[in-house]
Amino acid sequence: MVNDSSARIVAALGKWIAQAPPGARLPSTRSLVAEYAASPVTVQKALRTLTAQGLIESRPGVGTFVRAVRTARPLDYGWQTAALRSPPSRLPSLSTPMRRAPNDAIALHAGYPDRELLPERLVRSALTRAARSDVALSPSPAAGLPELQSWFAHELGSSTPVGVTPPTASDVIVLPGSQSGLSSVFRALVPVGQPLLTESPTYWGAILAAAQAGVRVVPVPSGPDGPDPDELARAFEETGARVFYAQPNYANPTGAQWSNTLAENILEVVRANGAFLVEDDWAHDFGIDTNSNPVAAHDDAGHVVYLRSLTKSVSPSIRVAAVIARGPARERILADRGASSMYVSGLLQAAALDVVTQPGWQTHLRNLRQQLRARRDLLVTSLREHVPRAHLTSVPKGGLNLWVRLPDETNLGQLVRDCEAAGVLIAPGAEWFPAEPAGPFIRLNYSGTNPGAFPEGARVIGDKIARNT
Repeated sequence: MVNDSSARIVAALGKWIAQAPPGARLPSTRSLVAEYAASPVTVQKALRTLTAQGLIESRPGVGTFVRAVRTARPLDYGWQTAALRSPPSRLPSLSTPMRRAPNDAIALHAGYPDRELLPERLVRSALTRAARSDVALSPSPAAGLPELQSWFAHELGSSTPVGVTPPTASDVIVLPGSQSGLSSVFRALVPVGQPLLTESPTYWGAILAAAQAGVRVVPVPSGPDGPDPDELARAFEETGARVFYAQPNYANPTGAQWSNTLAENILEVVRANGAFLVEDDWAHDFGIDTNSNPVAAHDDAGHVVYLRSLTKSVSPSIRVAAVIARGPARERILADRGASSMYVSGLLQAAALDVVTQPGWQTHLRNLRQQLRARRDLLVTSLREHVPRAHLTSVPKGGLNLWVRLPDETNLGQLVRDCEAAGVLIAPGAEWFPAEPAGPFIRLNYSGTNPGAFPEGARVIGDKIARNT
């Protein structure tokens, strides 16, 4: 009855407003209560509806008035072209993995795990406790909460072999997400206009961060097992680069994991060139058949700058990561972080630390491994059944993605559009190449919503490829 009465008042006042001049004053709430035989609550609800529709506006202490209708006109921002001039680097538009998917779509393009793969109970409890603690009202140290610094240092130190000095808490800088960390690392370690070596393909966010930092990306081919050390050595020699960005464990998008031998060889090339390896361990918590084995654990001379994120595994709302660096490199990165954001929210740091130090965290990671394995295998099976012309470069041993090579004659842009029209969202592989793509690839994420729809999604992809080629 309340909804009916409210709608009746909205309709009646709407007709009155349509004939009233702009600025006309509406009757008082008391008058409207009497006129429409409704309660004050119902009348107020009707007024809120009319306000939301932009028909009336309230002036506190004065009354409620018919809002003047502003005539729409085209806006001219041409002056900004002259003020801004040409950008130093043309940044790409929002990447496909960041797009929101309609509720009824089969979302194989996603960049973040589905909610059911997150430790929801641990996160909610941690946020409640953090909100009640002193960190909710206090600034954080620039490098991060000491307890969280210690946790990151201890985690990496637990992988450090005998004879290598493990990192300390003072080597850690807490970040508001690893994407922010990439930007700081590139700005701090690579002068503007100088070369940055990256695997190809590589994480699209790293390509974006490099463009934003104004550095020149030089691709180094990387296959299912990682990059060729000889190719890396040649790139260092030809370009004079001093920084190599890579993902040794469950690379995005290929899923590649370096062997111990390859990691040793790559690290030797980096050392021989007096360079840095920026190791992005984004999928540390997403091992399926193996565990993440950080290259940074085998270096104590400051050659490896190690990035470790908790955002994807804890919660996308808790954007907390860390960079572990030693020597002057750490001081330069910290200086950049101070200029960019001063410090990371202590509330989020405390919540993240709470989650990863709870006994339930390890239980969650064990369950997560099983869930990711089931999802990965289901999508692999579905592709092999419904997309026979596609080629999986390898079945990843961890991470969240499959990297799929399509027939050479595939019109990738048309395929993406056709699949989307059929309700299936896929990510075109070109976004992961810092230069020209090595072929038509798509990246499919198996950690998104509704894994039961994987077979149907694969069927649609297979059908559209058959029509496309």
